[in-house]
Amino acid sequence: MLVIPAIDILGGRCVRLVRGDFEHPKVYSDDPADVAAEFANAGAERIHVVDLDAARGSGDNKSLIQSILRSLEVKVQVAGGIRTAETVDAWLGAGAHAVVMGTAAVRDPRLLERCTRRHPAQVLAALDVRNEQAAVSGWTETEPVMIGSLLGRWDSLPLAGVVLTSIDKDGTLGGPDLKTLARARAMTSLTLQYSGGVTTLEDIAKVAAAGAQAVILGKALYEGRITLEQALAT
Repeated sequence: MLVIPAIDILGGRCVRLVRGDFEHPKVYSDDPADVAAEFANAGAERIHVVDLDAARGSGDNKSLIQSILRSLEVKVQVAGGIRTAETVDAWLGAGAHAVVMGTAAVRDPRLLERCTRRHPAQVLAALDVRNEQAAVSGWTETEPVMIGSLLGRWDSLPLAGVVLTSIDKDGTLGGPDLKTLARARAMTSLTLQYSGGVTTLEDIAKVAAAGAQAVILGKALYEGRITLEQALAT
């Protein structure tokens, strides 16, 4: 099980949201680059960095994320507002190990296919689930599309995998959505990274047993429920 710590950046600060609520972010650090360095020093093999401003179209934290890419040797997968082939090219060219496409993956399948063919095993598709629908545009909108149809469409592409996030669980410290994870696992052969509600070492074990190859941790680390060292040792 690959354990991936997450850094969500809003207005240049490291924050966590609850169920995607942008109105009440909790700030954990004014220096996301320092947080990234701490994760790397703790032994993280990969870090999940999300530009929340870019995700909802209210700006970006491009220069800050570029500084993280330049300063660390750890693998970084970049998410948030990646909706054009040029943006994919730019992030991978800047040193990102992979990019995560969410809104574009759901709404523009031809673009997703072009990007995956151009950069095989370097693009992840984000499946952000709210009320059994795919959420897009920084989780501010949902698309009336079935999860199975998306996964079926993506299954034939040379993706690095799928980032599956349960929005209803995200930031709640309420345990993972194992039901949705098990459903997704049954629908695709792609590598699954699960995010949402993971709080304890037992939760990590349950996510692994449900079929995910990786788990993304956020609030549980920032709130001290578990340490990254403990998680990496599972």
